[in-house]
Amino acid sequence: MKEHVHIGSNRTGIQMSPLDSKRMMQVAEKTPTTPMTDFSQSEFVKIRQEYIQESDDIGSVPPPGSLKGMASTGAELLQGIRPEAFIDKLGERLAFERTGARLYESVITKCQAAGVTEILTDLMRIHQEELEHFEIVKNAIEQIGADPTAVTPCADANGVTAMGLLQVAADPRTTVTQSLQTLLMAELTDNAGWELLIEMARKANMDAMADKFEAALSAEEEHLMTITSIYKQMNFDDMERGEDKSSSRHI
Repeated sequence: MKEHVHIGSNRTGIQMSPLDSKRMMQVAEKTPTTPMTDFSQSEFVKIRQEYIQESDDIGSVPPPGSLKGMASTGAELLQGIRPEAFIDKLGERLAFERTGARLYESVITKCQAAGVTEILTDLMRIHQEELEHFEIVKNAIEQIGADPTAVTPCADANGVTAMGLLQVAADPRTTVTQSLQTLLMAELTDNAGWELLIEMARKANMDAMADKFEAALSAEEEHLMTITSIYKQMNFDDMERGEDKSSSRHI
């Protein structure tokens, strides 16, 4: 493993092929182009809009599986609150906490393989707290009679969104620093997600549940500060470090 990003045989840029780039520029200059002043009028956008209008929903929130849950949900409906909207966001948070734990597992594994041991204590602690937050949301879903194993529409969308983060973190070719960026992106989203969930719980008069979410948000805020600090420091170290071909660390 290399210690950090380095100059190599990257040929993706146009400057690596002056002759071809000159020909390409000549063709571009001779080809008439139509400025897209209003992208919404393009045929591509019109076709996409047709698909949006004709497609089905991504999924649905299943009905509560228990009599207690059905009674609770029905009561909330009578008060003008749509419990399915709250359950959907709970499902999303549950999926995200599960993904967050897997992200930390990938980065911890990469740090161990690269010999980057100085940040492992923080990463392992945060990983454990993400698992605890998963349990908090799971218990909240069960408390209102819903099914924590169900994939709600927002959980489904969240899972697709997080696929890119997981791919980067698990890719053996990415550096520790590049993988840390996925944690930073996840923590930013996580904080916003908990803030919204707290407001929804308060609006649904579930104050005890909201109090537990507040504690989770406090921990997530600390996670964000910790990961931001580590990420910055590693980038500064990478920028200031000289090329060392004998090193076995890849950060």
